[in-house]
Amino acid sequence: MIIGTVREIKDDEYRIGLTPGGAEVLVQAGHTVLVESGAGAGSGFEDAQYAAHGAKVVPSASDVWGQAEMVVKVKEPLASEWASIRSQQVVFTYFHFAASRELTEGVAGTGCVAIAYETITDAAGNLPLLTPMSEVAGRMAVQVGAWTLERHAGGRGVLLGGVPGVMPARVVVLGAGVVGANAARIAAGMGADVQLFDIRLERLRYMADVMAPNVRTVKSEPASIRDAIAAADLVIGAVLIPGGRTPVLIRRADLKTMKPRSVIVDVGVDQGGCVQTTHPTTHHDPTYEVDGVIHYCVANMPGAVPRTSTQALTNATLRYVRQLAASGWQAAAKADPHLAAGISMVGGEVTCAAVAEAHGMDLAELKI
Repeated sequence: MIIGTVREIKDDEYRIGLTPGGAEVLVQAGHTVLVESGAGAGSGFEDAQYAAHGAKVVPSASDVWGQAEMVVKVKEPLASEWASIRSQQVVFTYFHFAASRELTEGVAGTGCVAIAYETITDAAGNLPLLTPMSEVAGRMAVQVGAWTLERHAGGRGVLLGGVPGVMPARVVVLGAGVVGANAARIAAGMGADVQLFDIRLERLRYMADVMAPNVRTVKSEPASIRDAIAAADLVIGAVLIPGGRTPVLIRRADLKTMKPRSVIVDVGVDQGGCVQTTHPTTHHDPTYEVDGVIHYCVANMPGAVPRTSTQALTNATLRYVRQLAASGWQAAAKADPHLAAGISMVGGEVTCAAVAEAHGMDLAELKI
């Protein structure tokens, strides 16, 4: 199969869909790998490295889109890329369709086979291709939250861990999945007073066993969330509905109860966010203020650490790229129902229930 990867054109996105080492694995398996010139530079991977590992470096993205049977990306194709996508071409990337009807309709219009990283499952019901970026985003959420709490960044001027004689910051983490667990662990390691929320008692019991003593677990309910955010210095939204829109847990009216210049980092912004006042921002202009509360809502947080993120992502995706390349998407999906769960769209028809429900669209049967 001819497999291609292109330079990401979304603002502040420096990751690439394949490392040079990943390209070599595919070439050794008998496939052709096309890499747009300069596509890996943002992650510190030069054209010469891809060429040395057996990939073919081509001058432009149009060369990749025009020749590749499967394009492996990081972020959803932007509107300017839709015209380059061919009918029945496999596009393998993070799509997050549920957050945007425009994207859903635009990609449907291409007739491609859209396979979303974020809905592929494993035998345990986990999301293995969302996990590495969730790990990065959860750890980064505390890092950027601590920075935003500094007065020059608009925050309360609070040091996350405090000092002897001065109380540490209170951090509220909404969601105890991969993002939330990583955020709570880092915040605790920095000395913060952490409250970790989830609706699953069994998950909270596990978190209570493995987390540091300064992490307290709380059953997620509207009243308990309202009480917690009123006392919080930093709130991290770490809620995920696989393939669907993130539920809103914090309403605008709730912001008035929060401390002036407290900070919200909404990691789930690319799927709508768990705060009513959330809207996407960029790394160059990451924050805005609503009712005295600072919002950090960068939609591609792992893009700020592209070398780490690209390596972690390729570690997870390469197995599935090899499956798809070896036998084609239909045979691969038939052999692996967990991979089939990632197929969101085929030939203009939506095959993911969560996406269809999010936009009130018809759900088509996946034919494999």
